[in-house]
Amino acid sequence: MVEGVMTFGVLKNGLRMADFMCCEDVEMTPFISDFRVQGMRDGNLYMQQRPKRVRNKALFRDDNASLSHGQDGKWYFYFSLDEDRIGELPNQLVRQAKAIAQKVERELIRR
Repeated sequence: MVEGVMTFGVLKNGLRMADFMCCEDVEMTPFISDFRVQGMRDGNLYMQQRPKRVRNKALFRDDNASLSHGQDGKWYFYFSLDEDRIGELPNQLVRQAKAIAQKVERELIRR
């Protein structure tokens, strides 16, 4: 526990901010993190660090597509293509989806 002064405010873009200035000499490791912050009517501020996001690892990849298995037990197929290549989208989507499906099929046969 440390004593200090906290300043609350609203930025020009409408986002809220809070600064805490410690009034004591404290030795601690600096850090940057994402927090869930709850500001109460009485001025109390409660902060809880959010856990790091666990990303799905791609099991199979192609040029613009990947297939991953989520922690929720679902399969995810991701495809992205630049906006100016819209004419190629149908052919590329089918080609890359087929290529990944063939990779999955080969993997299942190996098992």
